[in-house]
Amino acid sequence: METNQNNIEKYLAAKKKVEDIKGFYGNLMSYILVNLFLIFINLKYSPEHIWFFWPMIGWGIGVVFHGMKAFNYMPFLGKDWEERKIAQYMKEEEYNNNLKK
Repeated sequence: METNQNNIEKYLAAKKKVEDIKGFYGNLMSYILVNLFLIFINLKYSPEHIWFFWPMIGWGIGVVFHGMKAFNYMPFLGKDWEERKIAQYMKEEEYNNNLKK
């Protein structure tokens, strides 16, 4: 029973990971297509004022962070950091509870 539960949990985690990556690729494709369209509009109708790079930069930052999350690359506050902080707080709580006894 335990092994079956572990397999189900692993399957659901893998499915979530695939959905996250699929969402990233959808976001990336939208980013590319919309920005190509914005470049076209900008250069065709107002080439004297180049503005297309502003939405490209803003949305691009979001796409980068989305990719980092989808591919589990968080050098700043990633999964390892979370686990270390949780362990630290659990140890501190245990230590404080032992002092109160």
